[in-house]
Amino acid sequence: MNHLFKNRKKLLFVAGDIAAVFLANLLAMVLRFDFIWLNIIHKAHRNRELLLFDLALTPLVFYVTGLYQSYWKYAGLSDLLRLVRAVAYRTFGLIVLFYVLGFNGSSRAVVVMSTVFLLMFTGALRLVPRFRFEFSSARQRGAGRRAVIVGAGDSGEALLRELRRDQGAAYNPIGFIDDDPEKVGVKIHGVPVLGGSRDLGRIVEDYGVREVIIAIPGAAGGVMRDIFEICRRAGATFRTVPTRGEVQRGAARLSQIRLVDIEDLLGRDVVNLDQKFLRQSLSGRRVLVTGAAGSIGRELARQTAAYGPEDLILLDRNENSLFYLEAELRAAHPLLGLRVVVGDVLDRRHMSTLFEDARPQIVVHAAAYKHVPLMEQNPVEAVKNNVLATRALAEIAVASRVERFIYVSTDKAVRPTSVMGATKRLGERLVKSLAAEPTRFMAVRFGNVMGSDGSVVPTFRKQIAAGGPVTVTHPEATRYFMTIPEAVQLVLLAGAMGEGGETFLLRMGEPVRILDLARNLIELSGLSVDQDIKIVFTGLRPGEKLHEELKNETEDALPTSNEKIMVLTGVEPLGEAEWEAVHKLEEAAIAGSVVESLSRLSFLVSEYSPASAVPVRSAAMASRIVDIGVKRRVDAQI
Repeated sequence: MNHLFKNRKKLLFVAGDIAAVFLANLLAMVLRFDFIWLNIIHKAHRNRELLLFDLALTPLVFYVTGLYQSYWKYAGLSDLLRLVRAVAYRTFGLIVLFYVLGFNGSSRAVVVMSTVFLLMFTGALRLVPRFRFEFSSARQRGAGRRAVIVGAGDSGEALLRELRRDQGAAYNPIGFIDDDPEKVGVKIHGVPVLGGSRDLGRIVEDYGVREVIIAIPGAAGGVMRDIFEICRRAGATFRTVPTRGEVQRGAARLSQIRLVDIEDLLGRDVVNLDQKFLRQSLSGRRVLVTGAAGSIGRELARQTAAYGPEDLILLDRNENSLFYLEAELRAAHPLLGLRVVVGDVLDRRHMSTLFEDARPQIVVHAAAYKHVPLMEQNPVEAVKNNVLATRALAEIAVASRVERFIYVSTDKAVRPTSVMGATKRLGERLVKSLAAEPTRFMAVRFGNVMGSDGSVVPTFRKQIAAGGPVTVTHPEATRYFMTIPEAVQLVLLAGAMGEGGETFLLRMGEPVRILDLARNLIELSGLSVDQDIKIVFTGLRPGEKLHEELKNETEDALPTSNEKIMVLTGVEPLGEAEWEAVHKLEEAAIAGSVVESLSRLSFLVSEYSPASAVPVRSAAMASRIVDIGVKRRVDAQI
């Protein structure tokens, strides 16, 4: 039935075009012969053959050029240009017939004038559905929520067009906001630019605006925060469009408006990567990702899969998360060579077998214990997972002639005050020491990522959902943040550009105060701080810093070919005596000795003192740990 309906609509257009041809020729002859009907009737008789050809040729040309396949409800400039081209083809064909077949009695002026009239009539015929649609949409939009669009550029114009096509009429765009003074007062598709961002508060109040939609994909965090604050004071809801990266990846459409999230307020700049370079480095390669079930590991798997590796090997102990990740990747990339391995990086025999069988060419080592307070309570496990496993995996990579080994590090490795930070610092030095042919080792250091499992943002969201309170360790505590997709993009790029032996540092921007983060999340949830949700300060937990750092005083960050990636100097490889200490550390960890493990770790990481960081279970242990801390301070004074 639907097929018949569509064919009926096409036949109506064909009939309309035939009528347009007849009327265009008739009107052309009337004008050509000055309304003298005897001459018109006489010439019409002599032009009848050419008219018959025109009646047959025009629908044929329109069919060949695809005009009968167009959906004229959404007609645009490209459709009208196609109509002009089709009418031009028709006229050229008539001129050829005029001379080849010798229609000597026909008037060439009639052919030319009929072309103009035909274009007018057929164009009007095709714009009728669009006018009807616009008229009905305008009536429906009046019922939608009154909205202004921030950004009268390409994205804002495209968003307005998409919103007008929305039959749901959720939004009624009544104006634009743009800081370009030349745009103020002009109209885009009939919608005026009402003013700049400074006028937003007044415009919201004067025009009864209920929704503010920011249509600047990748807008700076400062811009987002300013608009958020204006909307909060004015009582208007603040929404945004998907990021430029989401639109480019096809993960979203511009019209998929969503509430502003905390990541938008951070305003990380759009990362412009050399996609061709990344594709060349990963396409057709065998890539192993450890810790694949974690937040970073899952995104590493997603992004690597998009570059077409020969095989993608995912390794983790968490079978549930691996199960869901495998299903996601197989659905998104049916042809991907995917291998999912449930295993422990500490199991050296299993790892050796895996490397022999899978023969990875690139290893991204993201597996690690990362929760600072939890590792303070379980320091031996932190040493085993973050140090012993890293060393074993690196040595297996060398024996298996892996091409690249990328170690994922953290800003907590800088002047570490926690077991977790100290073990990651030692991991950086381990891979620095092993950097030699044929395997290129490199480390990538960066700060916190938004939304990772167990991190501050998901914790705050759960607390808000439960009605509060939201717990913040200290009113002045700050952290560096970036989004997970951005961090993973840069890790892959750093791994591809490294020559071996580098410790890369990702540019993190300005640190964010955790208290501000908590306040923004509460307000983004439509609640008020203190009235609806209280914020409670709990004090720094064992091993936590007030402020994180990206490098220490002995390190320098030098620029690379990518503005988001720097390379650090001052990260020294392990010396001979330190390698002996690594062996002793491994023996102590395997034996389960907390005191000995911390003693060896503090020797290897000179900035680290465990005296106040570890739960003390006996007087002897307490005495030994205090001795370690005193020795560190005495050595520092000497």
